[in-house]
Amino acid sequence: MVERPSMDNNKACGFAFFSLFLGLLLPSTTGRELKYVKAVYRHGDRSPLSSFPTNVVKEDVWPQGFAQLTKLGMQQQYELGQFIKERYKSFLSIDYKPNEIYVRSTDTDRTIMSAQANLAGLFPPQGSQIWNKDIPWQPVPVHTVPRSSEKLLYYPVRVECRKYSQLLKETFESQTVGGEVKNHMEFLGKMAAHMGYDLQTALDYKSLKLWKAYDALVVQKIHNQPRPDWAEDHAMDRLGKLLAFSLNAMFGVHKRVEKSRLQGGLLVKDILDKMTEATQATDGRKMLMYSAHDVTLAALQVALDVFKDHLPPFAACHFFELYKEDNGEFAIEMYYRTSTDAPPEQLILPGCEAACPLQKFKELVSPVVPEDWQAECNS
Repeated sequence: MVERPSMDNNKACGFAFFSLFLGLLLPSTTGRELKYVKAVYRHGDRSPLSSFPTNVVKEDVWPQGFAQLTKLGMQQQYELGQFIKERYKSFLSIDYKPNEIYVRSTDTDRTIMSAQANLAGLFPPQGSQIWNKDIPWQPVPVHTVPRSSEKLLYYPVRVECRKYSQLLKETFESQTVGGEVKNHMEFLGKMAAHMGYDLQTALDYKSLKLWKAYDALVVQKIHNQPRPDWAEDHAMDRLGKLLAFSLNAMFGVHKRVEKSRLQGGLLVKDILDKMTEATQATDGRKMLMYSAHDVTLAALQVALDVFKDHLPPFAACHFFELYKEDNGEFAIEMYYRTSTDAPPEQLILPGCEAACPLQKFKELVSPVVPEDWQAECNS
């Protein structure tokens, strides 16, 4: 006679099978763990930085004057804050917690205001954090350093760097860059004359007259302000592409590695340092946000060799996400958001996969990371 298993034995077998099943399933259900996020974004829409001699749109057209965040720019940053809140809703706390996030801005009105608008979208007060029921906002700290000592978030670095100046001069005299500009000299001469500049003044890379005039015209179009006939879309598209090429050349193209060590490599180093610290951190820090400029993003992406010839749009954001994989190793993923109409584009560091192991990431970018910036600048 075969002894039938008791009900208790059946339960025990069932529980053992269920535990085995969960054990096999656990790695795929828990998966990798997000440990840290670093976001670098451009400020929102602003009034033009300046004008140009023939422009009929003067500074008094802009309610707050030149170089100030507009209502549209505030909305763009508020929306970016909402996007960040949704993207990291299972990572960040719903309520603002000082130990979880740190925000730094360049010491410029438009970037500080952008950070504040962004944080309004990211951390609307809830529950005990509501301090005035009629104001769905709460103050969140935004940190800065004086412009004179800013070497991390504004490029080219304001502090004099002799070697970079030499490399920049060499770049624009090179066949790769200077030759490309010469191919468009007739067009550039006409545009400069329309703006009220001689060609030499317009092309001076230190004063950036041509770029500022282009910027003014772009902003005027956004805000339905008049533009002259010569600034029609085809001409503006052509000029925009040339300026994007020049922006790339400022930090890369010719001797990219050497220039990046003196510019965007500083920010790459900071990002790697923060990511490395996060692998061992126990202070609860989850996110670091930098409110900066289009040149910040360009210098950073050129240093990482992921820049595509474009002028980073208002509120563009480059995300770095640090994950702890199932095997205990750490990896970095990068995403670039430039539009509200499409998900962020994943950027892949050349020579690595989408989820790039942290150690490999460090090795690949090591050529652009300076060891002693001041010494290299004076070499």
